[in-house]
Amino acid sequence: MAAWGPAAAAPLLRGIRGTEGELKVTQILKEKFPGATAIKVTDISGGCGAMYEIQIESEDFKEKRTVQQHQMVNQALKEEIKEMHGLRIFTSVPKH
Repeated sequence: MAAWGPAAAAPLLRGIRGTEGELKVTQILKEKFPGATAIKVTDISGGCGAMYEIQIESEDFKEKRTVQQHQMVNQALKEEIKEMHGLRIFTSVPKH
């Protein structure tokens, strides 16, 4: 499981453990959602990279419906999704 939150913001990937696919998806999401306060990517296919669960918390989702939030994540991962069989997306806005 690859996870990212404020405490792990710098350095970007040092200390994060996970499959190659988890790390790749996490890095892409960090680039597309630089203000995200939390990103967690889990390969739920047993390690083969066919299905992922993504949890992402970002101000970018504020005042957007859930379907719009998920479309933003799908767009960010447009190329990677072509190689996947499934994707579970959980989005949220940070609570202040």
